[in-house]
Amino acid sequence: MQDADAEIEWRDDRIPVSTRFDDPYFSLENGLAETRHVFLAGNDLPNRFCDGFTIAELGFGTGLNFLATVQCWIAAGSPGRLTYTSFEAFPMSPDDMEKALSHFPELGEFGDDLIAFWRSGNRQGELFGSVNLSVIAGDARTALPDWNGKADAWYLDGFSPARNPEMWGAGLMADVARHTAPGGTAATYTAAGFVRRGLDAAGFSVERVQGFGRKRHMTRARLK
Repeated sequence: MQDADAEIEWRDDRIPVSTRFDDPYFSLENGLAETRHVFLAGNDLPNRFCDGFTIAELGFGTGLNFLATVQCWIAAGSPGRLTYTSFEAFPMSPDDMEKALSHFPELGEFGDDLIAFWRSGNRQGELFGSVNLSVIAGDARTALPDWNGKADAWYLDGFSPARNPEMWGAGLMADVARHTAPGGTAATYTAAGFVRRGLDAAGFSVERVQGFGRKRHMTRARLK
């Protein structure tokens, strides 16, 4: 994968679909509900929030996961600061991001602020008074090893493993483990066997749990 702009077509004029990977950016049923089920509940959030909590993500996409997390962080009255780092090989244009997020009015001004930030050309900075966002453009397989952070929770949100296997390889899962704090967690919508085996080999305790919507199962993991 090479760093380039996202290539998108629209399904029903509301669901962004990557033409590169022939896969939607979020659930056709309810993208925000999916995020809350898979990534927030899957990492036991907001229960684990604390000052200095760090989230890392493979695939920033529309920014929906980030905004759902920020909304949850603020609603929980979490103290201190949250750090959110995302690795994105194909950044979405501001116009496409705005169109995608416009279908989630419950995010309110959070979405407006992210769009303004994205239009400014910034990919790193402070938002909402207590959140540090950093979106690292480029292939995660080369960018993640150079990251000096460690995540308390990982959102593994690449496109489908069947269409984008590079984002789910054993080598990348090992790098995820190396950049996970002791006792840290990971969650993903996929329950593909080779993904679960890769996480297990990397040092995670892996479980298959109930998925969202039509997906029967998803994966949760905790660093051993």
